[in-house]
Amino acid sequence: MASILLQRSRKKRLEEGHPWVYASEVASLEGEAEAGSLVEVRNHQGRYLATGYYNPASQIRVRIVSHTPLEAMDTAFFESRFRRALAHRERFLPGEDAYRLVYGEADFLPGLIVDRFGSVLVVQILTLGMDKVRGEIVEALVRTVGPQGIYERSDVSVRELEGLEQKTGLLYGECPRHVTVTENGLKLIIDIVEGQKTGYFFDQRENRSAIAPLMKGWGARSGIELAEVEGEDGEARRVPVNKSGKEVTFPYWDGATVLECFSHTGSFTLNACKHGAKKVTCLDVSAHAIESAKVNVELNGFSDRVEFVVDDAFQYLRNQVKGLEERAERASSTVDTSKPMTAGGGRTWDVVILDPPAFAKTKSAVKGACRGYKDINLHGMKLVNEGGYLVTASCSYHMRPELFLATIAEAAEDAGKTLRLIEWRAAGKDHPQILGVDEGHYLKFAIFEVTSKTQH
Repeated sequence: MASILLQRSRKKRLEEGHPWVYASEVASLEGEAEAGSLVEVRNHQGRYLATGYYNPASQIRVRIVSHTPLEAMDTAFFESRFRRALAHRERFLPGEDAYRLVYGEADFLPGLIVDRFGSVLVVQILTLGMDKVRGEIVEALVRTVGPQGIYERSDVSVRELEGLEQKTGLLYGECPRHVTVTENGLKLIIDIVEGQKTGYFFDQRENRSAIAPLMKGWGARSGIELAEVEGEDGEARRVPVNKSGKEVTFPYWDGATVLECFSHTGSFTLNACKHGAKKVTCLDVSAHAIESAKVNVELNGFSDRVEFVVDDAFQYLRNQVKGLEERAERASSTVDTSKPMTAGGGRTWDVVILDPPAFAKTKSAVKGACRGYKDINLHGMKLVNEGGYLVTASCSYHMRPELFLATIAEAAEDAGKTLRLIEWRAAGKDHPQILGVDEGHYLKFAIFEVTSKTQH
């Protein structure tokens, strides 16, 4: 087997557990290595460090798959790795049938993603080294998981950096286009063929559940409180009553009003409804995504509490803020109120949820991404009712946690808001992170209480 010798002056990233060897760290190649084949990685003294697959056309010259000598990435190798990955999910997500089964480097299989949707697996093969052993991958998945079908969604541009074409299609068995799964006790219909990425984003599973405490405790704002009344049978019972003392029969009288932006298939909307939200506005720029969200909302019996909006989230948030500002101006000045308002917005919510796609896919895009995150968070927090909550996330790896928080702090200052951080989270348990591999630490998720500075 050919060997890669590393530079004497390089940082000891590999010894610290990082699974990538960059071109700039390579001193020489000893022997002949075909692109995509395994090579041994040695330090400048020739001491063995690891084995990985090699691509001379990539800036990531070697991706490590083993820290002990390995002859081949054969079916037995993949079976062993898949069994380990499966055991981890079964331990931390007992009884679940939908999750990320293989998460690339974090499962010691760089360049490979496998998502499980019940009896169907969706595979994403990102690198040349993994592409060359796709047959072994499929065979090992069949032996380990026993799926009904395996579908490929390698329609991602990163493959082109590896000299590969984008690919989709059936790899094994039978795969219906739409698969019904359960997450957090909610039913979801997943489009594995046309849905984003592999069809669904599992990384926010636990974060979706984290909004539960925000969904109740809002009835008092509407003047509704629990009171003891005597029933027809003479028995006293506690029921919600309004300011007039009349019983409120709407079952979600204590629920929050919620706005979910960038809703995709409506996963936060579903969790909001499950935990008692009174009314949810579910918004996405994609009509296809909103149609998927409608199906999922109906499937769970929440249609009476959800309204759907197809619109650009940036524009929608701005319009609502503009409407608020116009109303405030009309209330506090000599503006001719007989003239109709020019802005159509002006709505507010108890909870505003922002879960946008990645704004910064490269380091050079960070500056623009900061503007984007500041914009949506600034307008989002302005639309939160006093003492309500802003739920906000970033899945841009290049938007580091401290920069994300600093950007939100800037937005809060401009909005005249005080934010109290209630919860700070990352990706879920089916997206483990190798310590020292910062690239795996991409998801930031925060829950803030929003109050006006004038209230303190």
